Amino acid sequence: MKPHMIYSVFWSPTGNTEKLVKDVGRQIAGALRTPWKAIDITLINAKSKPLQFRSGDLVILGMPTYAGKIPNKILPFLQDKIHGSDTWLIPAVTFGNRSFDNSLAELSHVLSQNGFSPIAGLAVVCPHAFSQTLGAGRPDPLDLVDIKNFVRHVRNKFRFAETIEQVQFPGDPHAPYYTPKGLDGEPVNFLKAKPVTDPSLCVNCGHCAALCPMEAIDLLDCSKIPGTCIKCQRCVHICKHHAKSFQDPSFLSHVAMLEKKYTRPAKNVYIW
Repeated sequence: MKPHMIYSVFWSPTGNTEKLVKDVGRQIAGALRTPWKAIDITLINAKSKPLQFRSGDLVILGMPTYAGKIPNKILPFLQDKIHGSDTWLIPAVTFGNRSFDNSLAELSHVLSQNGFSPIAGLAVVCPHAFSQTLGAGRPDPLDLVDIKNFVRHVRNKFRFAETIEQVQFPGDPHAPYYTPKGLDGEPVNFLKAKPVTDPSLCVNCGHCAALCPMEAIDLLDCSKIPGTCIKCQRCVHICKHHAKSFQDPSFLSHVAMLEKKYTRPAKNVYIW
């Protein structure tokens, strides 16, 4: 028994989830000698058409963890436009060294409602989008060994199991989002925070606007953010001139709290 086709599907503003999901998909496809394809759903135009997967396909679908869950602005697309037909699923989430909380359970639950059968899953530490220190260097060499071991277990399911059973994931898919806190331990709200642009560095090339997952940045004047910003940090990460940053005091206090409290290397979770 083996899949007809393996897909790595990902929403990945800073590239960490993309790298993980592609790596897992390639490794499983190589082990099972099965065709493999990557599908990037990060940009809005990539989500214009529904995705339909067949019975006998294996989909590794990856999302970053935002406040302990799936990003709320992306959730409707997962609910409405990604469908399977008793399609094997490996949900994968990344998180920035704090916790993945309920994101893996939520991702599995949402897709299970749409015709997918979760047969394995993983939550892996990656560099935090907000910080240069949180999760830096992860996945590290030991993580990569564990990921290969995970792939081996998935391969063995297809090679040796008569039937492939569904698995359960820790967490509550209906739990509320994690409440961000500042350095003083009190809740902070930076929902309205947007990146600021240093006019001495920005050349208005439009790169950030073209690649914003929410199309929030003005194409003609990249210093303006008329749309909804979800703090994904893509514009900060991809600007070659280092012209964008977040200066909101509540946001910076939350980042400082994370960097102070979550220095220990968090553990990945692998379920098969």
